[in-house]
Amino acid sequence: MPATPTQGHVVVAPDKFKGTLEGAEVAARIAAGIRRVAPGVEIRELPVADGGEGTLAAALAAGFKRVAVKVAGPTGLPVDAAIALRGDTAVVELAQSSGLARLPGGRTAPLAAGSYGVGQLIGRAAGLGAKRIVLGLGGSACTDGGAGMLQALGVGLYDADGTELAPGGAALRKLARIDPGSLADGLTGVEVVVACDVDNPLLGARGATAVYGPQKGADGDDLLILEEGLTRWADVVRDTTGRDLRNAPGAGAAGGVGFAALALLGATMRPGIELMLELLGFDEAVRGARLVVTGEGCLDAQTLHGKAPAGVAAAATRAGVRVAAVAGRLELSEDQWRAAGFAAAYALTDLAERPGDSMTKAGELAEVAGERLASDLLKP
Repeated sequence: MPATPTQGHVVVAPDKFKGTLEGAEVAARIAAGIRRVAPGVEIRELPVADGGEGTLAAALAAGFKRVAVKVAGPTGLPVDAAIALRGDTAVVELAQSSGLARLPGGRTAPLAAGSYGVGQLIGRAAGLGAKRIVLGLGGSACTDGGAGMLQALGVGLYDADGTELAPGGAALRKLARIDPGSLADGLTGVEVVVACDVDNPLLGARGATAVYGPQKGADGDDLLILEEGLTRWADVVRDTTGRDLRNAPGAGAAGGVGFAALALLGATMRPGIELMLELLGFDEAVRGARLVVTGEGCLDAQTLHGKAPAGVAAAATRAGVRVAAVAGRLELSEDQWRAAGFAAAYALTDLAERPGDSMTKAGELAEVAGERLASDLLKP
């Protein structure tokens, strides 16, 4: 275990606590608790994300500029979204336009929901001069294989009669021809990097439909229809491009948007937290630190497989800095979280007086967690 320095700053780098607090608020609350116990310690707040929901907010907290954009939501109705821009780098979060939270009234539309708005966000970023676009995937409401995203970028998708395909995964069953159209014009010289923490292929038992379709309201015949559509989509893309990427790791991300990004945008794919830490300047922030604090809503087995806290812990450990975790719930044994690199772990549920307080009083309890960890880890 790294030695315990008595000098140096503290980096507070949590992900969001889904359903209660955004990452920036978690960081601010933990920092407030630390300051009450260790007022002389310098604290640097650096909320993080792994490419899913909260990615845009993390970029903005790190100094990116917010650019408002009105785009099509998952059912085609307009929604107010945004991209983050710094220099020639832009961050686009799929959930801003095509996420489950963007469904009108929360009503799922598994067969018709599309990713058109994602393409609009990418197009806007390129139009503002971005030469590197980081595309965060997660929280998708659609299973259209990224077809809508491509249509928004100028790609024509036609049935056997030459009619443009309607939005949604079900329509892909009728796909006969792809016309790349003006795609290259808008993205020439633009690098697209996908931030993704899943390795699912496009099709099959681990594919976009089987694994994630039910979360988007698909069941029974819907699942069969969507799988048929994605299979047709993969076949026509292969015949058009000469490349078959249906089995590429991450192709099934966000209802197949990962597949479209790889196959037709020439994107590269990187683990979400690794890419985001690089983008947010984590290595610089942690240099000379005495402690890093991270966390998320639930520290569980999924955390250990590429989620933000595990990525933060690994990066901090490489830098020789101790790491503590704060979570809404803690479902790992002490042996598990210690093996993952955490020197200490605090759960809001353990600090709450009554069941449910960890949700309704998450901010207050995050401050208490900050006090506890400061007392345990920062006192001389």
